[in-house]
Amino acid sequence: MHDSDPEGKRLPIKLDSTSNGEFAPVGLWPANIEANRLAHEAAATNAKRLGCSKRAFLTSSCGAASTLLAFNSANAAAGRTGGFFELPRDAALDMQLSRAQVGPARQEFILDVQGHFVGTPKGNSKSAEVFIKDVFMDSDTDVMVLSFVPSARDAEPVTIQAADEVRRLVDKLEGTHRLLLHGRVNPNQPGDLEGMDELHEKWRISAWKTYTQYGPNGKGYFLHDDVGIQFIEKARALGVKNICIHKGLPFGPRSYEHSQCSDIGVVARRYPDVNFLIYHSGFVSTVTEKAYDASGKSDGIDTLITSLRKHQVKPNSNVYAELGSTWRFLMRDPEQAAHALGKLIVACGENNVLWGTDSIWYGSPQDQIQAFRTFQIAAELRERHGYPEMTPALRAKIFGLNAANVYGLTPTEVKRYAARDPVAGKRMTYLEKPDPHFRTYGPKTRREFLRVFDPAG
Repeated sequence: MHDSDPEGKRLPIKLDSTSNGEFAPVGLWPANIEANRLAHEAAATNAKRLGCSKRAFLTSSCGAASTLLAFNSANAAAGRTGGFFELPRDAALDMQLSRAQVGPARQEFILDVQGHFVGTPKGNSKSAEVFIKDVFMDSDTDVMVLSFVPSARDAEPVTIQAADEVRRLVDKLEGTHRLLLHGRVNPNQPGDLEGMDELHEKWRISAWKTYTQYGPNGKGYFLHDDVGIQFIEKARALGVKNICIHKGLPFGPRSYEHSQCSDIGVVARRYPDVNFLIYHSGFVSTVTEKAYDASGKSDGIDTLITSLRKHQVKPNSNVYAELGSTWRFLMRDPEQAAHALGKLIVACGENNVLWGTDSIWYGSPQDQIQAFRTFQIAAELRERHGYPEMTPALRAKIFGLNAANVYGLTPTEVKRYAARDPVAGKRMTYLEKPDPHFRTYGPKTRREFLRVFDPAG
């Protein structure tokens, strides 16, 4: 008996309008609506063939494979063939084959560098329990980095204290390698530069998180501005040299220029000992991702690539492209996904693209993991633009090996520890009768988006 969605009305791979609260939700395109329809139709048919309920089928690896194959059919019919989910049709009915394709038989080390906690666990342990279930029970994630949204110091939706309480709850389960923390710093507002000492000394943060398009009066800043340089210099002095910068997903017109990446190449060239992790990789939901435009006039991910080229920042150096919300949004359009991933891997290097999901805004990250495990860039685009083939080795780098280098983790040690910690034990017991809900938590309409927070400052 499944307590969540017993009639199987929700798909395991979620295509919907949910956003992470940093950009207005975008409604589904006709091809997405058709993809969802075909997926439900295939699930009902395949469940009958296997003699199980639709819900039981959808919670299986066959259900995930069947859904991705249905998406392929809808995308091909719409002419979106630049990328696709590469798996055999038999995976929709063969449990062993589907487990080998989408998991959980796969054994990659998965380090999600952009996770979010929705709500506060103080006095509400259920919120933290939901977080742990979504991330560590219902997905193959090994380690997650908890990040933050932009805010004034006296109005943080999730405080460092609340994030630390979630970490402590996981620590009580002896999952001590499973959660890392960011420290939010916006150097253009009073107190943030001074607060970096406490973030480092008291909260054991692993990286800094900043929003260059955010400011007290709705005006952002550039990393090469005086306040930006002060921020970088202090990070270096404190010995925490991972700086995570929100770029792309602009909050609005007032600081749109600061959401673009022109400053990244400047500071990356000036500070080769600092790692600059570009969250969302400059992606903008209203910009169609295509092959790189060398004219320098294009928006979105191209602004990052242009900045790196202009300042001669080579691939696999100190600039990292992060995929939170970017991959989740582009799952609905494999043509754009192929261009986005291809460009980033070429420009930043195969060692410098990082896995992030922006969950739990999008519910459990497992559907993003399963989709990425099977995603392939079409041969025609690879040949024309020099994009790489998405091999298991390349996916493994993006899933976690690259970020492990940034955060100083040894994947084999983490895997060995995590395989026998109580979190793993709880998951093994849970997977005997899994009950994923396939829900999302972020805003799905513009009205809901405006209620999340006011990013204009």
